[in-house]
Amino acid sequence: MTVVVFVGPTLPAHEVTARLNAAILPPVQQGDVYRAAKDQPHAIGIIDGFFEGVPSVWHKEILWAMEQGIPVFGSASMGALRAAELADFGMIGVGGIFKDYLSGVLHDDDEVAVLHSPAELGFQPLSTPMVSIRATVKQAQAQGILPSESVATILEHAKSRHYRRRIWQNIGKELSDLPGIEAFLDWLPDGQIDAKADDARAMLALMADCLSRGTLPPIPVTRTEPTLVWKQLRNRIDTNEAKNHAVIDELRLDPELYAELRNRAVLSVMAQEEAAEQDRQPDRDALIRQMTDHRAMAGLSHKTHLMEWLTANDLKLAEYEDILADAARIDAAVAARLTQLEGPLLAELKRTGKYTDLRERAAAKEKAAIVNGHPSGADRLRMVVWYFETRLDQDVPDNLDSYATSLGLSGRAELGELIEAEYLFCHRSACADVPKSKVTSAQHEGSIDEHT
Repeated sequence: MTVVVFVGPTLPAHEVTARLNAAILPPVQQGDVYRAAKDQPHAIGIIDGFFEGVPSVWHKEILWAMEQGIPVFGSASMGALRAAELADFGMIGVGGIFKDYLSGVLHDDDEVAVLHSPAELGFQPLSTPMVSIRATVKQAQAQGILPSESVATILEHAKSRHYRRRIWQNIGKELSDLPGIEAFLDWLPDGQIDAKADDARAMLALMADCLSRGTLPPIPVTRTEPTLVWKQLRNRIDTNEAKNHAVIDELRLDPELYAELRNRAVLSVMAQEEAAEQDRQPDRDALIRQMTDHRAMAGLSHKTHLMEWLTANDLKLAEYEDILADAARIDAAVAARLTQLEGPLLAELKRTGKYTDLRERAAAKEKAAIVNGHPSGADRLRMVVWYFETRLDQDVPDNLDSYATSLGLSGRAELGELIEAEYLFCHRSACADVPKSKVTSAQHEGSIDEHT
């Protein structure tokens, strides 16, 4: 059974999947519900969505999804807003926030808006939504922590701030002279109410119950008017999807490249699932490393080059960050298993028929080392440059330690020993897979420890 839930800062993905067997998608934006509905899921749940900087989800695409017979649930944040606006047309709203918007107790979008981290950091909330501030101070008043006049002052002060600046620590400092504020701040870590999360959990519970019992509410039949802008949105999405399918079909005509990228894509899916289960996402440093490596590899030294590359590859900056996060997750998943790979690697070598050649080469290299001995004061920088520029036909990596660990080595020192043995073997034995002219061509000075 396919169910789709759009969620971001309100609940972590692993909590959603623990309560409901669903495909998790990022906060909803324009076109996302239409894309999801085209795959005919059994239900769609909307919790979080984008409010500014990105076009918000259209009412018409939700109506179109319901017209296809797909129940659409909403709660907590953007889901509560759209559910209140479309309740008469059959969208299923859940929770107190939805009810307050529906009844007119709440009007402003900023009541549910929060500042949050980007996708690669898991949409972590960085401010407190006004609806949670209201619920928290009400609870504190009920427990005798705050007097009524202090409650009114806190609510007025918080509402006057931009939603990005609604942070309990700052509010406490700015109202430090308020009666009961000190006791309130001490009570806050254990006593505060997360109104949006509570409503989201209620929606997931209702969805799970309805789906398991087969008791999804009937949807009123409402025809969406085929307006020009609606046709244009659908046409743009459908055209982009058709273009993407055509590109993949071209890739299939190169079976070796398809197999290579397919395996990488499968690893990406597995790494993403593992990161979601463990609630672990790449940090900013990991993303910066990925960007540095990619820009060096692609020759994107200047920002203008990067922007041109993004345009050429039909990418927005946020989508580029998603690609970097994906690469970081794969690297982390691989790094965590490097010590377990020797057996499977040997098995793959034997399966593909490449084991005997490498075994014989390793034996020949060991014999050559015994006969020739190991010279002292070897010029390792020259050997490193030779290895990358001659053997691999690429630039020396900026970070040799990172490169070494990606190969399952302890660091640059162990990589240097490996390259030195290869250089001496090829230089003295004129190994068949490297032309003699290339073996003797590198004449650089320095040592491996001088190259960073």
